[in-house]
Amino acid sequence: MTVTITLVDSNVLLDILTEDENWMTWSSDALTRCADEGAIAIDPIIYAELSMAFDTIEDLEAAFPSSVFHRVPLPWEAGFLAGKAFLKYRRSGGAKTSPLPDFYIGAHAAITGFQLLSRDASRYRTYFPTVELINP
Repeated sequence: MTVTITLVDSNVLLDILTEDENWMTWSSDALTRCADEGAIAIDPIIYAELSMAFDTIEDLEAAFPSSVFHRVPLPWEAGFLAGKAFLKYRRSGGAKTSPLPDFYIGAHAAITGFQLLSRDASRYRTYFPTVELINP
């Protein structure tokens, strides 16, 4: 039996944390479905993005415990793929406002075969077409 692993983008988790009036319900329901179907995970990039909402690491850990949100390492191959996708994006006129970490998250999902739960589907769909996206 294959276990489904879903990498959860920080935008979904921040929707829930901040009780975003536009996205909390969708994000919460989608996260629950993914957790019911398999493991939910974050990587160091997502962890770093989430850390900005907390004063201490203890508060962050309490909000997103490792017993629920599996910590997965970043594969070296994802770094290469992220760089290539970002270069393609920049060469096609992409704005500097789109950060490299978003490309790293997409590359991580592509290299590992994880599903990706995110509201930022257009970039992931364009640069990582093999990734199974869960999005609104």
